[in-house]
Amino acid sequence: MDRVTARSPGEPEFHQATHEVIESIWPVMDRHPEFRDANILDRIVEPERVIMFRVPWVDDRGNVQVNRGFRIEMNSAIGPYKGGLRFHPSVNLGVLKFLAFEQVFKNALTTLPMGGAKGGSDFDPKGRSDGEVMRFCQSFMSELYRHLGDRTDIPAGDIGVGAREIGFLFGQYKKLANEFSGILTGKGLEWGGSLIRPESTGYGIIYFAEEMLKTRDDSILGKTCLVSGSGNVAQYAVENILRLGGKAVTLSDSSGFIYDGDGISHEKLAWVKELKDVRRGRIAEYADQFSAEYYPDQRPWAVEGAECAFPSATQNELSGEDAKQLLANGVYVIAEGANMPSDPEAVQQFVDNKILFGPGKAANAGGVATSGLEMAQNAGFTNWTRDEVDQRLLMIMVNIHRSCQEAAEHYGTPGNYVNGANIAGFIKVADAMLDQGVV
Repeated sequence: MDRVTARSPGEPEFHQATHEVIESIWPVMDRHPEFRDANILDRIVEPERVIMFRVPWVDDRGNVQVNRGFRIEMNSAIGPYKGGLRFHPSVNLGVLKFLAFEQVFKNALTTLPMGGAKGGSDFDPKGRSDGEVMRFCQSFMSELYRHLGDRTDIPAGDIGVGAREIGFLFGQYKKLANEFSGILTGKGLEWGGSLIRPESTGYGIIYFAEEMLKTRDDSILGKTCLVSGSGNVAQYAVENILRLGGKAVTLSDSSGFIYDGDGISHEKLAWVKELKDVRRGRIAEYADQFSAEYYPDQRPWAVEGAECAFPSATQNELSGEDAKQLLANGVYVIAEGANMPSDPEAVQQFVDNKILFGPGKAANAGGVATSGLEMAQNAGFTNWTRDEVDQRLLMIMVNIHRSCQEAAEHYGTPGNYVNGANIAGFIKVADAMLDQGVV
């Protein structure tokens, strides 16, 4: 860790992610001297390639704007690079290295042949017109396209990159490369997308939570759930909670959170989707529309009466103090919908109290898993039905849960899904790196 910190100064999120993994896999290194001999740790924390570039574009007033573009191609030991693009003012090199590092192990857990990557820009699409977003996306892809390929690197969407942005990015790639290939996932259904892809991360979180509950002969049925965020992941987490008989009572955005004691019904959820995906409004409007409570500048972790919590907004949104509050209020199931939404102190409390805690690299892997299924459909020039994709997603989440459970038990920490996820993902990647030599 001293070497990681010294070589990558000023990147706290990356340091946090690597520290968590290295702590978990130390027993593996003791049992596998071949990993030490091949210096796997120093190699696995270093990106295979870092691409950074200028993104100039013209706004609606005719002014030239300049943003930074990035792509971190972290590890390709088990397949082509796979990971999302994030457009958000918080994007920087350290944040993307953390996300790419996490993506390596998340992708390994899916059992699909995908390496790990992440990319994006400090561009903020909020408040921008469709024309401005299109011009930015076209400039961004004009540089990135030369590094992509359906056997090389296949990005997807992430925060700030939805169907609109994927469409503009793909159109520019197609023009520049003069080919129609599956180099992006999250595409529209009419031109190579997959059913269930928008739902997959949110659905997958709840499937994973259900598998954890089964280990205690329990289920999500009848449970009250706290959900943070109100974007794609949070929306479909709520939808799957409803499908499985639970009740979600909160949603949030950067301005605050709403509490609806009656539960967020299918009808209310449809209204939220229109608010966030079409009108791009604020969650405070929900409180006015449905006479719910609104708490500005707060997060939903102090709400009482819930058994489950699904942090689905952004990294480090759940602090040690929040964790104490959740545990004191009786929450005993937590599955991370965002990437690293719980800070280290919070994670330690969840592990120490032996609650059912699903870390993001396992619990939210449904999104990238279904991206892999989209890649498979593109490669075969075919489309699967909604039920077929949903069933494959469910089976992948069941298998991820089993892998985490077995790895944690094998290495002496039964029930610790943090250790289990890190160990299972690391061993798969490390074995592949050994097989392929020093590259």
